[in-house]
Amino acid sequence: MATKFHIDSLDKKILSFLVKDARTPFLEIARDCNVSGAAIHQRIQKMKDAGVITGSQFNISPKNVGYYTCAFIGLQVNLTSTRTHQEVFNKIMKIPEIVECHHVTGNYSLLAKVYCNNNEHLKKIIVENIQSIIEITSTETIISLEEGFVRQLPIVQG
Repeated sequence: MATKFHIDSLDKKILSFLVKDARTPFLEIARDCNVSGAAIHQRIQKMKDAGVITGSQFNISPKNVGYYTCAFIGLQVNLTSTRTHQEVFNKIMKIPEIVECHHVTGNYSLLAKVYCNNNEHLKKIIVENIQSIIEITSTETIISLEEGFVRQLPIVQG
């Protein structure tokens, strides 16, 4: 686990640039922050080392690569004496269409976000991959009609 890291106003300003576009050149950020490019590089590296920044990635549009159905699946898990919760979670993690899985409170043990080519593909994933895991006693699927928005947490300046 990362140690407690104090984020100062310069770190917040740097993060606000990176949240908007992770490919913003360090020198561009440095000019706006009135510091050197090396200072920006060092700050970003310290935030990576502290776990404040956990990576950078390109975002792929699911629809543009053939995944037209997005769904959220609530999973109820009933453990046998021979399986642990982590073992069930590891089985879920092996299903490539599941892009997120959260341990949750409430009616479910896990909540999974899945992308599929279509509803037929979704049905196959549910029946053949998820419900075939013996410890999963029930599922509830909610199909997303349209993604409203996705965003990063705001970086409050100050």
